[in-house]
Amino acid sequence: MEFDPFVLSRIQFALNISFHILFPTITIGLGYFLLFFRIRFTQTQDPHWEFIYAFWVKVFALTFALGVVTGIVMSFQFGTNWPGFMEKVGNIAGPLLGYEVLTAFFLEASFLGIMLFGKSRVSNRLHLIATSIVTLGTTLSAFWILSLNSWMQTPTGFTYENGIMIAESWSAVIFNPSFPYRFAHMMVASLITASFLVAGVSAWRVLKGVDGPATMKVLRVAIIAAAVLTPTQVLLGDLHGLNTLKYQPAKIAAMEAVWETEKGAALTLFGFPDEEARTTHGAIKIPKLGSLILTHEWDGEIKGLNDFDGKHPPVAPVFWAFRVMVGLGMLMLLVSWACCWQFWRKGSINRFSQRVLFTMTFSGWVAVLAGWYVTEIGRQPWMVTGLVTTAEVVADHSSGILITTLSAYFAMYAFLLYSYIRAIFYMSSKPAQSLQRMHNYGIPGKHPEDRAYSPINSK
Repeated sequence: MEFDPFVLSRIQFALNISFHILFPTITIGLGYFLLFFRIRFTQTQDPHWEFIYAFWVKVFALTFALGVVTGIVMSFQFGTNWPGFMEKVGNIAGPLLGYEVLTAFFLEASFLGIMLFGKSRVSNRLHLIATSIVTLGTTLSAFWILSLNSWMQTPTGFTYENGIMIAESWSAVIFNPSFPYRFAHMMVASLITASFLVAGVSAWRVLKGVDGPATMKVLRVAIIAAAVLTPTQVLLGDLHGLNTLKYQPAKIAAMEAVWETEKGAALTLFGFPDEEARTTHGAIKIPKLGSLILTHEWDGEIKGLNDFDGKHPPVAPVFWAFRVMVGLGMLMLLVSWACCWQFWRKGSINRFSQRVLFTMTFSGWVAVLAGWYVTEIGRQPWMVTGLVTTAEVVADHSSGILITTLSAYFAMYAFLLYSYIRAIFYMSSKPAQSLQRMHNYGIPGKHPEDRAYSPINSK
């Protein structure tokens, strides 16, 4: 069987970036949670916050390590699979990637050791500062990476010299038209992902009875954060959509499977896009709602896919990935608000809600990946929108080499992902050690070896 090397190269890069993005998404959001826990302990001297920090900083360290390793692997892909990319745009991409190392990675590497191992060796003030700097480092890393990615979506501030792109205005390159929306959208997505991770693991600990009152405290924080951030993300998504409609109309047309340019376009809730027939089978539509959402006008015009003369992304993957992202976002909103209501009325959440939160522990990952596929597949066939196609920069590798390396990557990533998830829940299932630590802080509770200790009934 013959396989297209171009398609295999795209699949391999998609696998690498999909696996890598899981971990920075958590470290960015979890860094802010750790900073909050550290600040609350400094303000109140409540040992619950110290215990919460001590547990979640371990998860942060594990996630950070995997993010660094997978990021290095992904960066090699530019040279091994897409050498033409660096040849054409390396004068812009190279410095931006370098800025990430110089500003973000050095900050993280310099202060991560203090954050992880310095609690008993430095003052609380210095430990708080180290946590703040590491959190800032994760944000700066996202800043530079998303600046480059946004520039590839909406390129500005450059000129051509002998067929090579050269930065003409670095401010225009960095703060390109889609960057503010993409950066804000990704930051909030990271915080939501971390919120459901913290809430899901905490709910699991409550269900298993392996921790004390600190668990319910951090569960409440995570739920409130999710309840505030999720509607914020809806607003940011709307603003991002308006920007995408202006600069990447083909992506919007693929997201909504709009084939013909029309005013007052309907919103397609579900359906099965067929690119060969240029139609959507079994479409369930709401008249005019598509134009209202996308343009904020009942009769707003949406450009159709047929107007792009084949220069548009594959429709079905973008169409369905967008619906997965939106559907999960609505579910997150519903669950977080329902749990907030229970906390407000009863001071805790019932076991059904705890089980729901546990099943949604990694729901943020799914939503982020779906959104990332909308962004990246929706840019096709362009590597740099309107300027460089993906096919122009791919390496000339044989199918055999690509299949071999793709299989090796897949096996390694599957093993690492399984190990990561197992490690998190293994660390979460240590009642004796956890309660002993709380006991040492002077928190009332039953004997550390009593595994039946229930955080719900504790005072």
